[in-house]
Amino acid sequence: MLYDALLAPTRIYVKSLLALSKAVSVHGIAHITGGGLTENIPRVVPHGLEVMLSAQTWTRPAVFDWLQKAGNIAPAEMYRTFNCGIGMTICVAAEHTDKAMAVLKEQGEKPVIIGEVRRGDGGCVIRG
Repeated sequence: MLYDALLAPTRIYVKSLLALSKAVSVHGIAHITGGGLTENIPRVVPHGLEVMLSAQTWTRPAVFDWLQKAGNIAPAEMYRTFNCGIGMTICVAAEHTDKAMAVLKEQGEKPVIIGEVRRGDGGCVIRG
């Protein structure tokens, strides 16, 4: 199981993102790779805004719990280093959320609303 989780190939989101961009206005896309959630997401957020994520909105794969425990890694470092189960984030206006979710589901994705963009210092805050 650990072997499979660590060597799973990178997901390719191109077809889903192309379909989404044809259906709604997309304000930002962040592929969560090296740099984790807290470093990748702020790169697509304009000055004066920040992202507030709720970790309780998605299921973190067990491999990340194992990594955190085995490596004695602080929660903030986990979010800075790893994707913790979120491979791609997409920012759309609140009024386009339902349409965006429907398009992504039609493309075979399993989208989850994990947070919101708000006024702030440009960072990424993760609760819970």
